[in-house]
Amino acid sequence: MQDDSRLLKVEEAAEHLNVSRWTVYRLIKERELTSVKVRNGRRVPMESIRAYVAGLIEDAA
Repeated sequence: MQDDSRLLKVEEAAEHLNVSRWTVYRLIKERELTSVKVRNGRRVPMESIRAYVAGLIEDAA
């Protein structure tokens, strides 16, 4: 079972998307991915990554 409520570090989100961490920061800035601030770092909800990928697939169809 996948846990969509899990918060990923930017580096972990980059690994899931197979992109650089700078690309993840750009996607956050462009509001393609949502993120939350936790202490002194950013976290990306797994749900946001799934929605982003679903949108890419939909656009490609």
